[in-house]
Amino acid sequence: MKKEISTLDELIEASSYITNEDEIIIIKKAYEYAKKIHKGQKRLSGEDYILHPLNVAYILTSLEADSDTLATALMHDVIHKGSGNIDDIKKEFGEDISNLVEGITTINKLSLSAENENAINYYKKILVGLTEDVRIIIIKLAERCHNMRTLYAIPKDKQSLKAKETLEILAPIAHRLGLSYIKAELEELSLKYYKPDAYESVEELLNNTKEEREASVNEMKKRVSEILLDNDISFEIKGRAKSIYSIYNKLQKGKKFEDIYDIYALRVIVNKKIECYQVLGLIHAKYKPIPNRFKDYIANPKNNMYQSLHTTVFGFDGKPYEIQIRTKEMDKVAEKGIASHWSYKEQGKKIQSSMEHKLQVFRNIIELNSDEITDEEFVKSVKNEILGENIYVYTPKGDVYELPKGSTPIDFAYRVHTKIGETMVGALVNESIVPLNFELHTGDIVKINTNKTSTPSKEWLTIAKSNQAKNKIKAFFSKLDKEEAINKGKDSLNKELRRKKISTDNFNSSISIVLKELKIKDENELYFGIGTGKFAPNTIINIVNNDEFDKEEFYLNKISNKNVKDIELKNDILVSGIDNIKVTLAHCCRPVKGDEIVGYISRGNGVIVHNKICNNIKDVSDRLIDVSWNNNIVSKFKTNIVVITNKKENILLDIITKTSGLNINIIKVDTKNYENDIKYKLTIEVEDLEKLNKYIYQLSQIKDITKVERILK
Repeated sequence: MKKEISTLDELIEASSYITNEDEIIIIKKAYEYAKKIHKGQKRLSGEDYILHPLNVAYILTSLEADSDTLATALMHDVIHKGSGNIDDIKKEFGEDISNLVEGITTINKLSLSAENENAINYYKKILVGLTEDVRIIIIKLAERCHNMRTLYAIPKDKQSLKAKETLEILAPIAHRLGLSYIKAELEELSLKYYKPDAYESVEELLNNTKEEREASVNEMKKRVSEILLDNDISFEIKGRAKSIYSIYNKLQKGKKFEDIYDIYALRVIVNKKIECYQVLGLIHAKYKPIPNRFKDYIANPKNNMYQSLHTTVFGFDGKPYEIQIRTKEMDKVAEKGIASHWSYKEQGKKIQSSMEHKLQVFRNIIELNSDEITDEEFVKSVKNEILGENIYVYTPKGDVYELPKGSTPIDFAYRVHTKIGETMVGALVNESIVPLNFELHTGDIVKINTNKTSTPSKEWLTIAKSNQAKNKIKAFFSKLDKEEAINKGKDSLNKELRRKKISTDNFNSSISIVLKELKIKDENELYFGIGTGKFAPNTIINIVNNDEFDKEEFYLNKISNKNVKDIELKNDILVSGIDNIKVTLAHCCRPVKGDEIVGYISRGNGVIVHNKICNNIKDVSDRLIDVSWNNNIVSKFKTNIVVITNKKENILLDIITKTSGLNINIIKVDTKNYENDIKYKLTIEVEDLEKLNKYIYQLSQIKDITKVERILK
């Protein structure tokens, strides 16, 4: 859909599939709000700014997007490019729409640089949008689609960069979501600006035969139509030219132009699945099929829900014609992919459960946020599983599974089911036994052999390719380690009870007192705490007995014992003379290594470590103890800083770029727009005070930044 619109009436007409009058009112209200915010604004193309969100919404009507999505599309730039306020939007339009507007605004504040391998936050923002609400990304794709149509209006050096990020980041996501027509337009326009010479070269090849191609396709359409009419089959038939980008891709892989079989293509759309196979038989009876060019995606759908029959035949003129045969519903899914199942307010969910399987691959990637991996490894995972090339393999029953290229039987087993992965003992590929590190390829039939007593091996972490498999393997061993710690804690407590001649039954009857005092949820968490050294068994018993000699006094007494030496532990903080104590860095001042620190013995939460200048302890004189940084440990510490900038687009990119070389991670960004400036509150991870101070200094040297300071409450 490349038609442009200029009025709200045209949008309402295009969204006629929405019959609820209240929802139409929401769309109109969103348009009026956006029109007011963008009043007087112009795009670089010279058009009134409101035409951009209007046409983004129009693109989404071809996907039959719901009213919330269309309203968000209309308002997607009111904060980022205007003076809109998220609180006003929430008040006027409700929480669902305000969440969508906030989501698309967050993504649009970060450029999706395809240049910087370490720009992890760009990828995270895209993935978070996918995992929180896929509509955020669908709006982003529609927005970029419209922006690409007017890319001529920006400077030439920026055209190439914008086209590159579209081609390498957004078009592959459109493909994974099955948004084929948006993907095709993004690819075509990206190639035009990113590699104009290649685009013109393919265009010239096609233009040389344009009239001939059109005549050939129309004649083939006519002849196939006659066959179907003679057999009383109700159908719709379309002819299409293969996209310039698709032809360019095949030429890049070494194919000759004359060897590309789907330059001429037809699509036959029927009412029933059984008619697809009838049409296939009728066409094959008349026109000879080309060997190895038949694919049945109806019996074996792709993981993006795509279904169709594909065949290539020698046509009436001896030329190869690719013919796709599908039902109306299959065609809808093929064109709109994951967006073909919009759901209205159903149990509070906007996307039906049929999409959940597809979105799981994105969630598997996001789970890496909590893993100890480098930025480069994260970006590599994104490129492999989201933006990279995938393969399609089968179970012996014919079920198809999508996996990253290079996947092994281990990845396949965990993709089918976690239990199959955990109990696998071997694999057969195409009926032959293969090692677990065997690389799978599209079309392979994989059978996993299992044994209910078998368990994973840690070696599998080096063999698995997909992050789903890696995360499941890690979770298995993490659970084992936790169970071991729980059993150790339980044994330690029971030994102490026996030593003090206390009945286990009597103690267990009062265990709720301990859980309440320590603010933990259940007994397993208590035993885990004891097993990992966070709590001492004697302290737990004293809580139940309500002894005057309580846990805090126990710690203070132990510290004051001059004969006890410092204990070198694998902890970030050393507490003089204590090995079994929970130590937590205060959230108020968030100290980092190098800060002058002091410990505060809390009630039930061990030692809380504060920066010595923290306001929360400046008037405290008792319960403070000496603590020190463990110089033998290299860790990262979270802390907060505030950056205030002049109004300028993409200043966040400069803020992120300055982390390079300092091994600093940006964990969270909160942004507040004011009349004359923008305030960013950053939560970062940094190794020590020296690197933190360097980062603050480098930020202060950026022209548009007016103030940088660390938050120390």
